[in-house]
Amino acid sequence: MTLERSVLAFAGVMVLVSVALTVWVSPWFIWLTVFVGLNMFQSAFTGFCPAAAVLKRLGFKPTCSV
Repeated sequence: MTLERSVLAFAGVMVLVSVALTVWVSPWFIWLTVFVGLNMFQSAFTGFCPAAAVLKRLGFKPTCSV
């Protein structure tokens, strides 16, 4: 799995987990959903994604540029 797809998968899992926690544990977990969304939004403009940096250190390889 490439780095880019891993970041998308991680973001999707975090959104789903945070929504489940909001529904079944506490409404305050909505802030985790907000944080994930804001992080995705800022990374679209800045190109910096903390999750990508961590996954890259774990050995995920970025796709080749053509």
